[in-house]
Amino acid sequence: MRCWLLLLCMLTLLAICCKLDVEQAAQGRVRVGIVYDIGGKDDKSFNTAAWQGVERAKKELGILLRDVEPGDPTSIEPCLRAFAERNYDLIIGVGFAQSPLVESVARDYPDLRFAIIDSHIPLPNVASLVFKEHEGSFLVGMIAARTSKTGKIGFVGGMDIPLIHKFLVGYEEGARFVRPDIQVIPNFVGITDAAWNNPSKGKELAKSQIDKGCDVIFQAAGNSGLGVFDAAEESGKLAIGVDSNQNWIKPGFILTSMIKRVDVAVYNTVKEVVQGRFKGGVHLYGLENDGVGFALDQYNKHLISDELLAELEQAKQKIVSGEIKVTDYMAK
Repeated sequence: MRCWLLLLCMLTLLAICCKLDVEQAAQGRVRVGIVYDIGGKDDKSFNTAAWQGVERAKKELGILLRDVEPGDPTSIEPCLRAFAERNYDLIIGVGFAQSPLVESVARDYPDLRFAIIDSHIPLPNVASLVFKEHEGSFLVGMIAARTSKTGKIGFVGGMDIPLIHKFLVGYEEGARFVRPDIQVIPNFVGITDAAWNNPSKGKELAKSQIDKGCDVIFQAAGNSGLGVFDAAEESGKLAIGVDSNQNWIKPGFILTSMIKRVDVAVYNTVKEVVQGRFKGGVHLYGLENDGVGFALDQYNKHLISDELLAELEQAKQKIVSGEIKVTDYMAK
């Protein structure tokens, strides 16, 4: 009952907002609707990066922006349809889990434009924004292995799905590229959507890995990853962030962050709509176009040596040229 009341309130709010949208549309403003994953735009990671992209578009391109934080998976499709029924110029679904929902709505509204992050929907009116996470993870795997004093590093994934194994495999390959004898201990928070929003479980897994000797832990777990950061700080170990630059969250305890430029991909897609250049199909972001990488700033520059930076740059160029081939788990 609470979920239905929440959904009703959400749709009512959308209806009120969209009355204003009609007036704005008449003035020629592009209307963009975005539906976040259940982690919400405050997850300091994946959803936050998407939010940063549309906020930048709002400031620089003058779009009319409406966003929704569903909070519950059953609320996602009604929110997508609410935007579609009001003929929004671009409707964005955040996260692979929304793929079948976005596809269903996009088929029902073939004249509207949609975007999906982290999935491929083979429809001409859908832009599929996908990333070479394995390449960025390879680089942070190198950093983890070169930094580790124990020879053991960890990985905490959110939901146990192929996409997160893509991060894990790249991380393992990067670590073993510079240190073949390195031991990688992986764990996953869970097998449902709730795995993205369970910091206490993330902390528990990280502490278990630390007890086993891990002194660097890479998290790809949404909000659950914040628990990994807590465990690293309390134990005096190092963690690696994901998606957004998370170095600032626990200064001195976050070795680096595997950056996935969701913000850039979202902004570029909105810009294409504004400029009348929208194209469906796959839009791929990797090392070659700075779609993935690692974060270096005032919070962690003292943790990564110039020698290691040079080694990372060489590896990056070899990956881009094809000399180093990083396994894409999802391409199997």
